[in-house]
Amino acid sequence: MPEDCVFCMIRDGEIPSDILHRDQYCFVIRDINPVAPTHLLVIPLEHFEYLAELVSDFDQTVAAMLSAARDMASAEGVSGSGYRLMLNQGRDGGQEVPHIHLHVMGGRHLGGFGIPSERTS
Repeated sequence: MPEDCVFCMIRDGEIPSDILHRDQYCFVIRDINPVAPTHLLVIPLEHFEYLAELVSDFDQTVAAMLSAARDMASAEGVSGSGYRLMLNQGRDGGQEVPHIHLHVMGGRHLGGFGIPSERTS
């Protein structure tokens, strides 16, 4: 793990954060720059920067991340109206923190692919 990984520092309690969910595989926090009324980050406890680094042992972590996303969407009240899951990879893919994380966004109509926007009609 890089010593300056913000998600690892949150995981380890070095940076204070309101952790909404934590299990043996992942934890969930609110995005500090939300693009939707509900914008959560599901972060694996183990540090991986990119999907290419994942090994087969990571299958349980991926399943736990998706379960946490589903459960948190329900807890946030966006399951019924819908929500978006997004995992960015690399600089060109929009990944800002080099630690895999899953965005959970909802709470209003989300526009075209990748960019949330207000409903126009």
